[in-house]
Amino acid sequence: MHIHILGICGTFMGGVALLARAAGHIVTGCDANVYPPMSTQLVEQGVVLTGGYDPAQVELMPDLFVIGNAVSRGNPLLETILDRGLPYVSGPQWLAENVLAGRWVLAVAGTHGKTTTASLLAWVLESAGLAPSFLIGGVPQNFGVSARLTESLFFVIEADEYDTAFCDKRSKFIHYRPRTLVLNNLEFDHADIFTDLGAIETQFHHLVRTLPSNGRIIANAAAPALGRVIERGCWTELEWFGQREGWTVAEGRSDAEAVFSLNGKPVGRVELTLAGQHNRENALAAVAAARHVGVSPALSIASLAHFGGVKRRLEIRGTVRGVTVYDDFAHHPTAIALTVAGLRQREPRGRILAVLEPRSNTMKQGVMKDQLPASLAAADRVYCYTKGLEWDAAATLAPLGARQSCHDDLDALVLAVALEAQAGDHVLVMSNGGFGGVHQKLLDALGAE
Repeated sequence: MHIHILGICGTFMGGVALLARAAGHIVTGCDANVYPPMSTQLVEQGVVLTGGYDPAQVELMPDLFVIGNAVSRGNPLLETILDRGLPYVSGPQWLAENVLAGRWVLAVAGTHGKTTTASLLAWVLESAGLAPSFLIGGVPQNFGVSARLTESLFFVIEADEYDTAFCDKRSKFIHYRPRTLVLNNLEFDHADIFTDLGAIETQFHHLVRTLPSNGRIIANAAAPALGRVIERGCWTELEWFGQREGWTVAEGRSDAEAVFSLNGKPVGRVELTLAGQHNRENALAAVAAARHVGVSPALSIASLAHFGGVKRRLEIRGTVRGVTVYDDFAHHPTAIALTVAGLRQREPRGRILAVLEPRSNTMKQGVMKDQLPASLAAADRVYCYTKGLEWDAAATLAPLGARQSCHDDLDALVLAVALEAQAGDHVLVMSNGGFGGVHQKLLDALGAE
């Protein structure tokens, strides 16, 4: 089958393309901006890419158009597909019907930690010899790709609550029909599509309703919103983590050591490669989920010592003159606070210079702007890139006093950081986008005479 994917360079749709190619389909696609690293991965796999949404692409005559959720009504190619009555489907629906059907799906959902937890889970299953397929919204260092298709029964997927497509406003994860489900946490996000937290809770309950009675839900007991989701009805075995009557994890003899317990009884300990209590809990959820498919906690915990991390999750991009530059995907205030705390735990010495781009639709609108000062309070300096914001970042961050500075010019921001940074400092860049290549610009500026 020949499929043509609209919005192919997004992380999810690019992963769908890689899986379709691995399954033997002819895959072509287009996007507003065809750019690496996804474009490079796709071209290497034989996917033909087209820049833009010219209606002439219908002349490729694919058997099916697969539409990403970045494509809206008014898009010229989409309008032509609709006007001509050509066959189309959303990315999640195509994935569910053509890849996930018949497999044991292990899904990881939640506001924070999906990518890391899904990566940990895939690695645990790999270490147990189960060779899982996966589709993850990031690149696990142990695998080097964001998506993989194998002959295994098991498929690990990052289950996103964002909407499916222009024609289907349910959350993507409704399509996945998991048997094992991790519910990491739940907070308000995606203000561009959800009116409030209750609306997101409804989508999560729709997900819970899809699980079979012989499935298993691994849920975070410390998230009140998840408690409300479960109270609306649950027909599946439920295990909680974060409370004594269930799974718990605590710091061990060092900051890096994690001690895992089930129902108050220790089941193992390991030196983790990831920093912070939130990552200990991500690892705990992965261990609990793997147990549902028969992997012993002891084996899972031992494999965690060899987990290589995930690109863009406290990823070191380089060190110049003793100043280390990190890249992280954090953009929600809670994730920002956890990332700063995790880096502080990993590197107790030296200052943290936080460089933030509030780029998500929710942050651009300023929906959670008042939470930012508290989320950045543990940083020694804060630099905020303000281009495109609909709110006054300087006024919002004023509680941080002289520690903060705001810039609508990226080069000016880079210069300000480079002039301030000293040997031993940690420059923590946080954005859910490319941030104008700021990481390399910072390294270049730090290295300049």
